[in-house]
Amino acid sequence: MIKRQQAVQFPDRRHNHKACVAEAMHKANDYCNRQGLRLTELRRQVLELVWGSHRPVGAYDLLQQITQTGRKAAPPTIYRALEFLLTHHLIHRIDSMNAYLGCNQPGHDHDAQFFICNGCGEAVELVDRKIDNALSRDAANLGFEIEKRTIEVSGTCDACRRRRKR
Repeated sequence: MIKRQQAVQFPDRRHNHKACVAEAMHKANDYCNRQGLRLTELRRQVLELVWGSHRPVGAYDLLQQITQTGRKAAPPTIYRALEFLLTHHLIHRIDSMNAYLGCNQPGHDHDAQFFICNGCGEAVELVDRKIDNALSRDAANLGFEIEKRTIEVSGTCDACRRRRKR
């Protein structure tokens, strides 16, 4: 069961991103091993690139990064890798940006809310059951069946607001 994340915040300059990526890759490997899934070298590379920052990244940006490593890849190859990662809940798709973001709770199908900073481009995933419950209640009152629920909130993170004030 997924609980609401309590200490979610935008990473600050002291954030150890290498540890963040290492943990995400460890969780993905563990999940795939438990499920008998193949995290191929390309899928692993795409996942690591998606986790390369806390900014959503587009498929063509991923393609460019992969080809810069000397690997030959085409858009369909990248999209197949992304589809695998999406299907197994290792990443999220940020629809408004047509981009992808690493999932903090890999392997679990869950609805999330994304806070995306217009200044630095970083995004944070939040899972808040109160929001999900309110949407479900309102949908039921309307006789509406929710098929997909992704909430994307754009604004300015604290660090960008502070930089702007200087």
